[in-house]
Amino acid sequence: MKISDFQTKDVINIVDGRKLGQVSDLELDLRQGRIDSIVVPNYSRFFGLFGGGTDVIIPWRNIVKIGTDVVLVRIDDAKVYRAEEDDVQVR
Repeated sequence: MKISDFQTKDVINIVDGRKLGQVSDLELDLRQGRIDSIVVPNYSRFFGLFGGGTDVIIPWRNIVKIGTDVVLVRIDDAKVYRAEEDDVQVR
């Protein structure tokens, strides 16, 4: 699968059914030749007018299924926006 194939897919959290956005980038482990996480831009409700957005980094272990149109992930809503959490990081 190409990175461009990932970038056309919507990312959906199966915990609450919310669309998180689309994959913008991948974080790779070049030593082991694998994907560590996917990166999804997180924009404010005002489209970045007030401080912009941050990236939500979703570890590969949180991906449940990659379908033809969507990537299903399992993340706790409380962890999405906390930089100190281990499961999902914001940068």
